[in-house]
Amino acid sequence: MAPFQDLPVDVLPSILAQLTDRKDWHSCTLVSKVFSRLATPFLYRTLDSRIISKTLVHHPSTTLLRRPELAKYVRHVTETGAIHRGMLVRYPNITKDTLAALALCTNLRSITWIDDSSTSHTTLLLFIGVVRALPVRELTIRTHSDLGEIVWSQLITLTGLRKVSIWCMEGPPRVLQGWSGPLGSTLTHLELGRCAGVPPTILITVLSQLPLLKDLRLKGAPATSIPTILTFLPNLESLDTEYLLSGSGSYYSRPRVYPPSPLDEDDAREPPLPIIHRLTVRTSSMDNLGPQKLWRWIRELVPRAGLEMFRLHAFTFNMGYTGIPRMFILDLAAVHGDSLKEFIVGEAHLTLKDIECLCSKFPRLETLNCSLASPDVASIIDAISSARNLQTLKLQVQWIPNEPSQRQEGRFTLQDATDMMLRNEESKLRTISIGHVQYTGKWVLEESDEAENGYSLKFVVSADLAEERWKT
Repeated sequence: MAPFQDLPVDVLPSILAQLTDRKDWHSCTLVSKVFSRLATPFLYRTLDSRIISKTLVHHPSTTLLRRPELAKYVRHVTETGAIHRGMLVRYPNITKDTLAALALCTNLRSITWIDDSSTSHTTLLLFIGVVRALPVRELTIRTHSDLGEIVWSQLITLTGLRKVSIWCMEGPPRVLQGWSGPLGSTLTHLELGRCAGVPPTILITVLSQLPLLKDLRLKGAPATSIPTILTFLPNLESLDTEYLLSGSGSYYSRPRVYPPSPLDEDDAREPPLPIIHRLTVRTSSMDNLGPQKLWRWIRELVPRAGLEMFRLHAFTFNMGYTGIPRMFILDLAAVHGDSLKEFIVGEAHLTLKDIECLCSKFPRLETLNCSLASPDVASIIDAISSARNLQTLKLQVQWIPNEPSQRQEGRFTLQDATDMMLRNEESKLRTISIGHVQYTGKWVLEESDEAENGYSLKFVVSADLAEERWKT
């Protein structure tokens, strides 16, 4: 084995790019001059003013003003209103210095502004003035209070953006009124965090001016307007939207006919919906059966083959569960059986037969996340037996006791995870989450006196707490 010193310098950036913790990059800068030169761009690529210690707030602007040559590495910046207000007494020039440092970041690509207060956004207005002169392509704003007409009038003058994310919890909903036109030639990613109360006609008019959109997330948009909106977005690949029971009761779902490809214009009766690759639906239900019209509505959003990921966030309010009809699975498979790779429904309930159906109807399935009831581990192994490409399995399992006195906890062990991952030679399953425990398996090369070359492969499974972060 070659010594580490002989490692070509050209491959180090690719290795350092795999790190995600700033502490690791900082440690790399202390190794040598070569490592410092290669790790420094990663260390300053993303700057976040929310990073604080237990005693002091170290704003990144102080470093950039002291060493302006580092500003060329900055690509992403996150600023918060709380930091600028909270440090005024100790650091009265914080906003002035931050703006000066930001102006040095001539390669800046994205900026995020977060403010959970109810105060005015005069500081944000100053940032907009600086950002206007920088090559920013992505803008995210998350605030508690309304931006106000003055700030909004300046925001809508920014052009050339490829991604915009607006989340304002108070004031009138901001859905790019007056801004969608100038952004129509560049915008590909859009998040509107508050569409509730916006008339469907306005929402449709605004989004119809953004034909280049590839990724769209809408919160609070009427379910009735989504199919119409999609007809104006031929390039859309990812959709994250809601199905609200209160606003969807009158949803009229008539059969729609779409041509198999845009070339068959003579057969088109109405504009075809785009080929959605990733679909996320968020909904709530007041009963165990869920919104009765939800499943047909979902199918109407993806009538054309190509769906690769389906995610459902469903909630109930009576301690029950949201069940997914078998017919929905079969109808989805009839169109997307050859493309679907991820079926993520979280707390939604599937039976063992449903899982068996999923694994057989979607041969390319790689990720399955759901809730189910099972008497034992063997039944789960049987249900996924046909899933040859399954790599990740996340289950919330309600164990059905064979006897009234049998405990339901601790029914899944490390050995069970190993047996499931190695259930056959073709198995690709390497990550299993059962409840709060995640099992990860991998092949490890170990020294062995019995092997001819001194090494042997051993399959090792480790257990750890599963990540419990709410994925928004």
